[in-house]
This record gives sequence, structure tokens and C-alpha cells, in this order.
Amino acid sequence: MSGEIEEDEGRRRQRKLEEAVEVKSLRRIISAYLNYPEAAEEDVRRYERSFKKLPPAHKALLPHYPSKFQSLRRCISMNAYFIFNMLQAFEPPLDMSQDVDICEDSHLETFGIEHCHSEEGNASSCQSASTGGRMCCSNHAQACSQERSSIMSNPTADLQEVQSEHQHEPISGSCAGEVGNKKDIVECCGIDVADSNGNVFSYPHDWLDPSLQLNVPLVDVDKVRCIIRNIARDWAAEGERERDQCYKPILEELDTLFPNRCKESPPACLVPGAGLGRLALEISCLGFISQGNEFSYYMMISSSFILNHTVTTGQWTIYPWIHSNCNSLSENDQLRPVSIPDIHPASAGITEGFSMCGGDFVEVYNDSSQIGAWDAVVTCFFIDTAHNIIEYIEIISRILKEGGVWINFGPLLYHFADMYGQEDEMSIELSLEDVKKIAFHYGFHLKKEQTIETTYTTNPRSMMQNHYHAAFWTMQKKRTSTT
Repeated sequence: MSGEIEEDEGRRRQRKLEEAVEVKSLRRIISAYLNYPEAAEEDVRRYERSFKKLPPAHKALLPHYPSKFQSLRRCISMNAYFIFNMLQAFEPPLDMSQDVDICEDSHLETFGIEHCHSEEGNASSCQSASTGGRMCCSNHAQACSQERSSIMSNPTADLQEVQSEHQHEPISGSCAGEVGNKKDIVECCGIDVADSNGNVFSYPHDWLDPSLQLNVPLVDVDKVRCIIRNIARDWAAEGERERDQCYKPILEELDTLFPNRCKESPPACLVPGAGLGRLALEISCLGFISQGNEFSYYMMISSSFILNHTVTTGQWTIYPWIHSNCNSLSENDQLRPVSIPDIHPASAGITEGFSMCGGDFVEVYNDSSQIGAWDAVVTCFFIDTAHNIIEYIEIISRILKEGGVWINFGPLLYHFADMYGQEDEMSIELSLEDVKKIAFHYGFHLKKEQTIETTYTTNPRSMMQNHYHAAFWTMQKKRTSTT
């Protein structure tokens, strides 16, 4: 009996430790979002310092530069306004005020960012332990619902379907002033405001209190810049070209393979690494029960806000291209605004059952309840996020029904390939030929294959554009022969 009690106590301690690790990870991510305006302002100050070092004759050739710096500050304030409204709408799944001193720093990136690409340098991957979709990083910080639309992103890996739509009042106003420091932007965005007598009102959420914020490395803030660029890709008209390159072939293939979709019993499609949720939503709009799976809190916070809290198209304005001065054709290109979202998710015509599931793909779907549960699995810029790509393929085979299809799109830029000096980080980096051989071993046969050229979160007006020759295939899980 005492042994059972000790075992139960051990499990409780383990759960408490895991929760504390998750809380500290989430605090770090929220802190990265909150530190965005300060870090961006420091970039502008750096630009100003370089400008001031110019000889007077050279300065005279650039009289518009001081005005450009002020314009950058206004753009930063608008990005920060969107970010803080997003954070105010976020409901953490855990008690964010709990003591997490037991956590070790080495665990902080449990819910980190995924693949990141630099448009202004060689493509590289951010070093963190996420397995979700892919994001784009600038290069300076790292060698780096159908009327029911409330999708709950749950990082504890519970599967939650859409709930009844909540009506949200549009958030009006803007941060038109300059960004001086975090206090200015926080007050501007309503996180901490004072009345005429100087009495400071409490924060809408206790977990946004500055006393709970962490000092995070600049690379974490750079992940926020990645998010802003990803939002433009998934939820702006400006990202339509890339979406057509990547998502359109997938959607057309699903439409062809499942021509007789009925409302009473729609086919079920899983989208691992769903990122900001646009592809999963588009699949739902085709008439599928669609579930997106995502591991990154950076992604989940943003996707939940866009899916659940936007009231109209073009509700928000962001400036995704301001964080790089390289390869710009003009200042107007660099400073141009992007309106989001380009569609209203709640009015897009999604199929009942659309959901977003938070959690690690292997942990969530390597479960007996998932065996043979899906008619289709769609992986877009995902399979190379694995420590062990063979495990991904094995699980995809297990969770598909007999005759089910696996549609894949993306390159093989292995996420953990360049993590030198970390002996415990497994990275299995197969060639495309070997990936297909492994798939054949797990019961797939190839129905369709081609190479499609695409970019990823690329500024369409940049002088430099990284292109992938992405592998696009449809594989079908063989049916077991019966006698």
C-alpha cells in the first residue's frame, strides 16, 4: 500500500514539474512578444547611430532618413498594438502566477518556434525543440468557423472541436505615436492605463504583469518578427501567391481524391504542423472534418486570435517587412502596410468539427485511439521538423485508414541538422529517395509525384528571394487483402 502511495506522490511531483516547465516556457514566449517594441526600437536607434557617423556631405545626400526612422517607429507601434491586443485575448491553459523556480533553463524552449528561414541570407533553422509548422526569421538575430469559429488551441494535447461563435466587439484606435519604451507602448495599447488622478488600473490579465515577465534573449524576440511575416503569408492578400504555390495543389488534390463529400459523414483530414491555421481552415471549407495540430505556442497564440477574435476582414494592419533594410527596392516597399485577415474565418464556410489541437505530433497521435482514424493526412513544410523522420512516417501510416492518403508538400531542410555540441539531439536526415523507401516499407504506394518551385514567407518585392524545389506527392496506404 505504501508503495502505491509513493508511486502516486511521484506521479504528482512529475506532473507538477512538467506543468512548471510549461508555465515557464509560456512566460518566456509571452515575454518575447512583450519585449518586441523595445527590441525593435533598439534596431532603429542602431540605424540612427550609423547615420550619425556619416560625414556631413554624405548626410546631406540622405535628408529623408530622419523621417524614415520616425516612420519605422510608427510601424513598430502598429505591430505592437496588434501584438498586445492578441495577448489580451489569450487565455492561458495554466496558472501563470505559480512558482516555477524549480524549472531549469535548459527546458525553456519546450514550446519554441519551428523552422525559420532568412530571406536576407542563407536559409537556416532556429534551434529549439518544436515540431510544428515553419516560420521565417530575419537574419540579424540568429544564424538563425460555417458560423462556428471559436477554435481553442490547447497545448496540453486535448483535442477540442469548435465551439459556438462568440461575438467580439472590434477593437478600435491605434498606436499612432512613436515608440519610446515599453511603458509607452503598453499604455498606448491599454495594458496599463492611468486615470486623470494618476491611479493605475490593474492589468486585464494578471499574467501580463511586468513582475512575471522574464528577460529573454534577442533570438526569442526575433521569433516574434517571424510570426509577423507568417501572418502576412497565411492571412493577408499579399501572401496569396505563396499560398497558391503551396496550398492550392494540396486542396486540388483533396478535392479530386474525395469527390463525394457529404455533410452527414464528411471525410476527416489531419494537418500536422498547422502553424497559423490557414491550410486547415481551407481544407475544412472544402467539406472535410479538418484538424490542425501545432506545437508552438508562438503559433497557437496567434492562430487562436485570428481564428476566434477577428470581427471583419482587414481589421488589423501590420508591417511585416520593416525589420530588414537589405534588398529593398524602395522605402515605400519596406514600409508598406499589410491588412489582415483577408477573409473572415467565421464566415468562410468551414465544416462542423473544425478544430486545432495543441501538442507534439508524436505524443498526441502515437496513441491507440488514433489508429485508423483519418481519411487523409496533409503535411506541408512539416516532415523535416522531426528528430526522427522515420517515426513521423510510421505514425502517419498508423493513423490513416486503409486506402487513406498522405499528401505532402515541402523540402527536406532538417530542423535539427546543425545543432552542434548537443550530443542528446537526434537528427535523422534522409534523402528524398530514402524517405520514399521508408514510406513504401510502412505500406504506402506512390500515386502522384512532382516538384513545385515555391518561396516561404518571402517579401514579394525583395531583390533577394529564396526558392525551394519542394517535393509534392500523394501516397496511398495499401488495403489489407482479404481472403
